[in-house]
Amino acid sequence: MSASTRIPPIALPFVSDRAKKTLDLVEEFVEKDCIPADAVYSAQLGEGEKRWQTVPPVMEELKLKAKKLGLWNMFLSKTHFKEGAGFSNLEYGLMAELLGKSKVASEATNNAAPDTGNMEVFAKYGNEAQKKEWLVPLLEGKIRSAFLMTEPEVASSDATNIEMEIRREGNEYVLNGSKWWSSGAGDPRCKIYLVMGKSDPNNRDTYRQQSVVLVPADTPGVTIHRMLHVYGYDDAPHGHGHISFKNVRVPISNMVLGEGRGFEIIQGRLGPGRIHHAMRTIGAAEKAIEWLIARVNDERKKTFGKPLSAHGVILEWIAKSRIEVDAARLIVLNAAIKIDQGDAKAALKEIAQAKVLAPQAALAIIDRAVQAYGAAGVCQDTPLAYTWAGIRTLRIADGPDEVHLQQLGRRENNSRKEAVAAKLKWQQAESDRLLIASGFKAKSHL
Repeated sequence: MSASTRIPPIALPFVSDRAKKTLDLVEEFVEKDCIPADAVYSAQLGEGEKRWQTVPPVMEELKLKAKKLGLWNMFLSKTHFKEGAGFSNLEYGLMAELLGKSKVASEATNNAAPDTGNMEVFAKYGNEAQKKEWLVPLLEGKIRSAFLMTEPEVASSDATNIEMEIRREGNEYVLNGSKWWSSGAGDPRCKIYLVMGKSDPNNRDTYRQQSVVLVPADTPGVTIHRMLHVYGYDDAPHGHGHISFKNVRVPISNMVLGEGRGFEIIQGRLGPGRIHHAMRTIGAAEKAIEWLIARVNDERKKTFGKPLSAHGVILEWIAKSRIEVDAARLIVLNAAIKIDQGDAKAALKEIAQAKVLAPQAALAIIDRAVQAYGAAGVCQDTPLAYTWAGIRTLRIADGPDEVHLQQLGRRENNSRKEAVAAKLKWQQAESDRLLIASGFKAKSHL
């Protein structure tokens, strides 16, 4: 069955014929070109420090093919941007699921984070000069970028804590401070940083203290100290940089949108970014199910005289995994539809649901596949360990689960508490009235 025939019926009315055809092209490109190239990419990357200066040739070959197939910049929703390939968030969500099955597929089609979010910032908030200098080469896949928000000295899950100083001096901004988990900063093609800091720390409105400034990666005063590891993986050449800024100067024209509008920008950026991660996560979970099924049906791997698939607990794992990934997919696609019908701000609840549920479901599924493979599941002989490590970080990235759950719970409680209390009170009173009218005693004791 092709990808277009597997679209959930609830989403089918929102998918165009063109998107269906493209979805099938994406599936073929991922399964036949990208997944086999994952190993080639790693081999060409090599070992040691040179991995941070190397762009594997296979990536450029895949990009050329993707462009010829028209599989390029699908993430920029036609609902909100004119620069993309003309698909909705829902349509891209179905495609992103397939991209999530391969290590190289997202970059090969120019749909990789953090560039996707950064391109959305430029497209939505950048001025014409900023778009010409940075958005155009990003859209063409000629350069890469990084988004610098998280800081090592504070609890960055509360973004009002951010301390990076952005001080205006004449016609320049001067930046001082440090950032870490600057994903993408290790890539030799990374030419521009989008940096969030405090430009007005004394503003009474704590959400108007921050700004986003563009800093070219080669600006004097910028120092990359190290690349952080994710459960032992350094993700070269992409990397997650620990970077300091010492009297870094950029022209005032590098301010995005305006001083004090940093929160507006990051909320506009992180909403779609969260849903993109969730979309790709569904694909990673599907891939884990494939590896699980392959393992339990391997005739060479028998336990207690029976193939693994003959053990009831294994069939239960497969069934649970199917239920969990299908449920998570519907939550993700529902969020995509809600964004298409309004914007990311109008879909805060739905995005949060997807952001929390998709990684949790995928991690449970991957863990079952790891368990089925035993020792092989935790080493480099399968993609499972690396995939688990990457997705585990998503429970922290773009806001930890706890922040989203707190906001979801508060919103659900505050929006419904009065109506729910009034409804239940009326229903109890009406029940008592009907009982008395029928000759019975009232039962309500609340």
